[in-house]
Amino acid sequence: MAVNKSKVSAGFIVVGVLTAFFGIVLVFVGPVIIDDQVVKNTIIDPKNDLSYTMWKDLPVPFFMSVYFFHVLNPEEILKGEKPMVEQRGPYVYRKQCRKENITFHPNSTVSYREYRRYFFEPSMSVGNESDVITIPNMLVLGAAVMLEDLPFALRLLISATFKTFKEGPFLTKTVEELMWGYDSKLVEFLNKYLPGMLPSTGKFGLFAEFNNSNTGLFTIHTGRDNIKNVHKVDSWNGLTELSYWRTPQCNMINGTAGQLWPPFMTKETTLPFYSPDACRSLELVYQRPGVMNGIPLYRFVAPKTMFANGTDYPPNEGFCPCRQSGLLNVSSCRYNSPVFISHPHFFNADPVLLDYVLGLHPTEEEHGLFIDIHPVSAHLHPHLKAATFKKPIKTVPKRFSFRTSPTLIVFSIIVHKLSGLCTINI
Repeated sequence: MAVNKSKVSAGFIVVGVLTAFFGIVLVFVGPVIIDDQVVKNTIIDPKNDLSYTMWKDLPVPFFMSVYFFHVLNPEEILKGEKPMVEQRGPYVYRKQCRKENITFHPNSTVSYREYRRYFFEPSMSVGNESDVITIPNMLVLGAAVMLEDLPFALRLLISATFKTFKEGPFLTKTVEELMWGYDSKLVEFLNKYLPGMLPSTGKFGLFAEFNNSNTGLFTIHTGRDNIKNVHKVDSWNGLTELSYWRTPQCNMINGTAGQLWPPFMTKETTLPFYSPDACRSLELVYQRPGVMNGIPLYRFVAPKTMFANGTDYPPNEGFCPCRQSGLLNVSSCRYNSPVFISHPHFFNADPVLLDYVLGLHPTEEEHGLFIDIHPVSAHLHPHLKAATFKKPIKTVPKRFSFRTSPTLIVFSIIVHKLSGLCTINI
């Protein structure tokens, strides 16, 4: 049977026209459909089962890697020599997060408390929790600084008390004890005779208060009224501003809770977030684009000004009293104990800090804070590796006595990294 060539040609023309038409329609309508789906799946709404469940329980694997700086020469330090440290770890903990007391409000906000638990992962760690580490005795040295303005007689009495309990300027304990707490006669004494001096009444440990704890009552925007506000903090513990710092700008609670951000990012976008652990709002800035497994990503990093002092960066004057750039003094929100925060190994800090301690080798790849994030959906990449920067900095006296003024030795004690999919806590 002969085929009419003119009909065939007409058919191809019709198909071509329809293809071109639908192609043009998809060019303009496709992005609208995608954006609509992103908005729908980003709004915090119990009706969105999948996205709501992921926001509520964070089901993806999430790990915290802890590194200790083991002190190699404690006796020599007391004689005036430079501290020499050796990084130990990582000791890896699986972090489990869950949101409870979830309450939705009529003004398109939702309140919740997020609880966190940690489980040791031996197979992912370099070492065991039974490893023995020597670090500065934060309890004793912190108390020494806090009490140095007391009358001379009282300082002698407290110094004698420390010696009675055989507490010195350095502490040798297992990783498990340092992380989750150990029994201390000194802690019992201080809680009995100086109640309120310590943040806890039980065992004393670096993370003793973290396990089974929550980060406070967050109230954030659901994005229902405006997708640009989704995840942004409306209040924390009922507060819309802090009282730790010296200026209104430094006391502002900005950005999100540090887990997720609004979608549709550009290279001009910044990622502000409030960190209860840092007692302030922080902000990441765009650095460069990237691609991982075919997925386009934006990398956001901590700017060098994040922990700069007020002299080098005037807007940070409200966070003072300051020391060298690279150290954030958080004493005002840590019971006035001498605690500072910095990037690991004093990355992006004043180079003079590296002269205080032997064994520190900062690099951007290992010690810089960054996240890789999909710019349209604002989902963090599964291979997120964000180096965080919580390191107490303590003061070491030349002699273990209150008779002499402490000499500042900027001392890195602990570094931890977070890696996972959905969250970054500072």
